Amino acid sequence: MIALLDLPEIRERVSPLSVAEYHQLGEFNKNGLRTELVRGIVIEKRPKSPLHCFIAEKLRRLFESEIPQGFTLFSHDPITTADSEPEPDVMVVRGAREEFRAAHPTTAELVIEVAVSSLEIDRVKAAIYAEAGVKEYWIVCPAEKQVEVYRQPVVERYAERTVLSALGMLECLVLPGVRVDIAELFA
Repeated sequence: MIALLDLPEIRERVSPLSVAEYHQLGEFNKNGLRTELVRGIVIEKRPKSPLHCFIAEKLRRLFESEIPQGFTLFSHDPITTADSEPEPDVMVVRGAREEFRAAHPTTAELVIEVAVSSLEIDRVKAAIYAEAGVKEYWIVCPAEKQVEVYRQPVVERYAERTVLSALGMLECLVLPGVRVDIAELFA
């Protein structure tokens, strides 16, 4: 079966939205579902599984106690880029929360997505985060019990991609001293 957006004649007719236009839509789409803007296209967010919620919360709690002074932890909040507004599961941003009263962050030190049912779209987001200058991006893959780590953003991609298994220790290079025992994360 051919995917609709794979057809060039259909793809040409898609009407992309700017971030400003997306903000005018409201938090939910006409069906009452949460959305995010990815490359100018409004995408409905999938419901979060218990496993997704468990791992995202585990990561949030870990970072909450470990991030250094001068950084702020966001959880399930937007990051605004040139043509997208994804809502990563965990994000660490330089600065105080008060600095983001009028606008969402436009870059981050670290972004983490938990990919229970969203691995392909989370990999697409790597280019978006690299363009925004996000220094480190992790995709946590519970089914595979591994973490994809992206570092060194350059234009539309990351120069470094590493996959760590459940036997490894993950050190956040942009937040010295922050370490994640991958086996413990998936325990």
